[in-house]
Amino acid sequence: MSTEVSPNAGGQSVPAAGTVAEPRTGTGPAAPEKMSRESVTIISTLLVATFVVILNETIMNVALQRLMVDLRVDAPTVQWLSTGFMLTMAVVIPTTGFILQSLSTRAVFMLAMGLFAGGTALAAVAPGFEVLLLARIVQAGGTAIMLPLLMTTILTLVPLARRGAVMGNVSIAISVAPAMGPTVSGLILEHFTWRFMFMFVLPVALAALAIGAKFLTNVGEAEKTKLDFSSVLLTVPAFGGLVYGLSQIGGGHGGQSGPGAAAIAALVIGVAALAVFILRQVRLQKAAAPLLDLRAFKFRMFTVSVLLMVVAMMALFGGVILLPLYLQEVRGLGSLETGLALLPGGLAMGLLGPVIGRAFDRVGPLPLTVTGSILMVVTLWQFSMLDAGTAVWWIITLHVGLSFGLALLFTPAFTTGLNPLPPHLYSHGSAIMSTTQQVAGAAGTALLVSIFAVVSATSGLVAGMSAAFLTATVIALAAVVLSAMMRKTEGAGPGHGAH
Repeated sequence: MSTEVSPNAGGQSVPAAGTVAEPRTGTGPAAPEKMSRESVTIISTLLVATFVVILNETIMNVALQRLMVDLRVDAPTVQWLSTGFMLTMAVVIPTTGFILQSLSTRAVFMLAMGLFAGGTALAAVAPGFEVLLLARIVQAGGTAIMLPLLMTTILTLVPLARRGAVMGNVSIAISVAPAMGPTVSGLILEHFTWRFMFMFVLPVALAALAIGAKFLTNVGEAEKTKLDFSSVLLTVPAFGGLVYGLSQIGGGHGGQSGPGAAAIAALVIGVAALAVFILRQVRLQKAAAPLLDLRAFKFRMFTVSVLLMVVAMMALFGGVILLPLYLQEVRGLGSLETGLALLPGGLAMGLLGPVIGRAFDRVGPLPLTVTGSILMVVTLWQFSMLDAGTAVWWIITLHVGLSFGLALLFTPAFTTGLNPLPPHLYSHGSAIMSTTQQVAGAAGTALLVSIFAVVSATSGLVAGMSAAFLTATVIALAAVVLSAMMRKTEGAGPGHGAH
């Protein structure tokens, strides 16, 4: 998106980044502190839509057992409903930098929510597994575009002094929605068929689409950028290979011990293709428009923030995957009880987001990220000491503590990382952050579930859980070091860093 001003539906102009993201100087407040009503409407619409699509991401996990029976498929086959979704996300997200620069805000939103609503409707009436898998892939295409669209729009419309508070609201979508997914699907499956999971989401998706169609205005102007098809083709083996290889290693399919040949091959191909992809983007930066502009990594705080997000996502996914395993396999809780036990943590993370965002605007990232990373290390270490008799209330308390620690990391990392980027790198920076989150989540899940499976096979479930959480604790120590490197960043002016 460019830094020009674009007319909205009523003929008024919605200011873009160049008018609100000027660096602050002196001690007085920045002049354009207040957001226009149009800006609030745009961001609110995108927030609701993002919440819905992320809720859908985790709603399937609890339903896989039921789907195996109803669709008459085995465990490795039904797992493709999750794996296929992740693969599509991993391949589409790197292209969002180009999509956001080439199309108008309205066009991107209508494309994303149109794909998502269409996929959801198809899933609700799917006659068999193949159509349901196709529907999930279509849904994932829309989901992949929404978060980078939301991030880029916030960077373009929100004054620098208020970005922390607004980014805090984003954490409601990315924290509460995944936490609510298992609980919502547990409640639905208790009383209805699996189709109602999609029938529940569809009206909300259609309402968001209708509201967006009526009220959403264009932010900035679309630029004529050339699509590099070679880069698009490389995203499939690069990001798809990495996510698939990691998910298969951590999946423990078919009761096999250790990674299979397909998983290893996918990882090798993924790493090789990623190296070629990176080299091609570096070359395109000199001559033409790259698919994913890696010049964002020239900004030190962006690089530190991305690394911090990678570590935090590995810890988050570890908690999301391992805790339900512990509660169901060691403690014998049902799927609904497990969902309810994990709900307070997810709600705490999301509801604290706006508060932490406002605190970030006042004190900067350092006090928040250091506190959050230390809290993350302590709670993960406590999780490694769980046994078969640990009280459920203590597990819930620890999960709330972990969620609080992660909330103290996410909002400052997003805001500090994206703030210093010049406007022409907004969409690429958002796409890079979203892509690394997907790969880090898959890597964290693969590593921790593999350790759990290997140790459990020889020493029992409790020992496996302990070893996995101890590994997560060691990884989380890196977050403490990265958090100490965080510094408050100023926004770039519209011409800053232009190439």
